[in-house]
Parts: sequence; C-alpha cells; structure tokens
Amino acid sequence: MTLHMIRLCVGCDTIEDLVAWHGNSPDPWPLHTRMAPKRVDELLDGGSLYRIFRGLILCRQRILSIARVEAGGESHCRIDLEPRILRVAPTPRRAFQGWRYLNPDDAPPDLDEAGGEGIPDDLARRLREAGAW
Repeated sequence: MTLHMIRLCVGCDTIEDLVAWHGNSPDPWPLHTRMAPKRVDELLDGGSLYRIFRGLILCRQRILSIARVEAGGESHCRIDLEPRILRVAPTPRRAFQGWRYLNPDDAPPDLDEAGGEGIPDDLARRLREAGAW
C-alpha cells in the first residue's frame, strides 16, 4: 500500500526558489532528516514527498530511495527524490516540525488532474481560502 510524506519547505517561498536552489541536475535530489521513517516499504511503493510552502502544499516529488547514513558518529536518514517536480492543487496545511506521513486519500491531486495548471500560486492560494477551488 502506498504512503506519502509531507514536509515544510524551509528557506524557499516558491517552487521556483526550490528549483534554483537544487539546480537543473538530472541526479536524484537528496533530502536529509534526523529521524528515519519506519514504514519504508510503503513509502517506496510509489510514495511521494509533498512540500508545504508558506502554508500551502504546492508540489510533490516521487521518493526513489531511503537509507540510513552514519557520519561522524551520528546517524541520519537520506531520502533521494526524483528531480521532476509535480505541481498539486494548492492545499492549506498548518506548520509542524520534521515530516509526517500522508495517506493517499488526504493527498492533493496533481494539477493536471484538478485543472488550473497555469494559475499563479498566489491566486490559487486566494481561491482556496475563499472556498472557490
């Protein structure tokens, strides 16, 4: 059964900021976290990392691999993400620390499924807040 993760995108206000930060490398994007997920098999079964920008889930990246890394006597988790970013229907989400699991039923649909591919993030945010989308 597929399971997703959700995490705040700290230091980036937009998807474009995130892309500029990582560059256009075709290599998987590494994400380092202190805590390793326990439900690895479910995450690797088609799961994605959904990112929250300024209170809205705006995009996702497919999870490719998850590994425990030992460095300098401390361990952390490395999650490799597909470099392709898929925009999702902007969905409000409160801030939290770290990451959380996200059930597929609670995940926002991709924009190509929900329509509105060309809508700017700010307009989409206002439409969601008004209940019009």
